[in-house]
Amino acid sequence: MSGRRPAGFWIMVSVSFLLLILLLIGQTMAFIDYDFTVSIGLQEAMDVVGEMGVATNKGFGVGDTIIYIPLTLLGLFGLLKGRRWGLYSMAGSMAITAYWPVTCMFILVFAKNTPGFNFTNYLSYSIILTLISLYGLWGLWYLYRRRDILAVPE
Repeated sequence: MSGRRPAGFWIMVSVSFLLLILLLIGQTMAFIDYDFTVSIGLQEAMDVVGEMGVATNKGFGVGDTIIYIPLTLLGLFGLLKGRRWGLYSMAGSMAITAYWPVTCMFILVFAKNTPGFNFTNYLSYSIILTLISLYGLWGLWYLYRRRDILAVPE
């Protein structure tokens, strides 16, 4: 890849790097030390989401650690090197980024009024989750639209 990289590239790299840090702290740590992630505000406490909510959050943490984080790392590294496999890895990461917030929002909606589920931050979570999902969709579109300048054929 030669020449200057477009602003969209740097937006994607910056936001993805920030999400990567949040994933490592909030998701990987969720199944290692759930109480720690609650203490720093990256997970909800058991008295808010119940035992099943904690189990769901830990399950997402494992999945994110095994699939999402490596795809994002490969995507970032590959795009910075201008490699086609980086484009594909980042597309996978962006698809997950669009998907998980929608899933999480509807878990919250469907869990409402179930025993042990006392979640109340629907407005703030709706805004945050919508923005993350839109970012993922934008990222997929951006990668497709700019694929020829983001990565060289291999």
